[in-house]
Amino acid sequence: MDQTLIFWTIVGMAVVTYIPRLLPVLFLSGKQLQPFIASWLKLIPPAVLAAMLVPSLLVREDTVTLAFENLFFWAAVIAFPVAWKFKSLSVTVVVGMGLVALGRYMGWGS
Repeated sequence: MDQTLIFWTIVGMAVVTYIPRLLPVLFLSGKQLQPFIASWLKLIPPAVLAAMLVPSLLVREDTVTLAFENLFFWAAVIAFPVAWKFKSLSVTVVVGMGLVALGRYMGWGS
């Protein structure tokens, strides 16, 4: 692949990623949002996170499985209360990754 094409592809991807973040800052800075809209906007990050996580936790080999062999699901079952209690992404990620690593070390899951 041509280096110029790669460069412009990266620049284009950066612009497309940056514009949706820049526009709200430009148009909404210094303005007070309605309480309903502000509370609704606070729900977007958890909804996006759930939409990304749920398929990777529940789907194995094109089927939804809650079986004992689904290591990622059971690690998440333990990591979710940790996230709730500590309200720390770092602690939650370390606990989840530690559980998956321990499970794989012990020969559990795929």
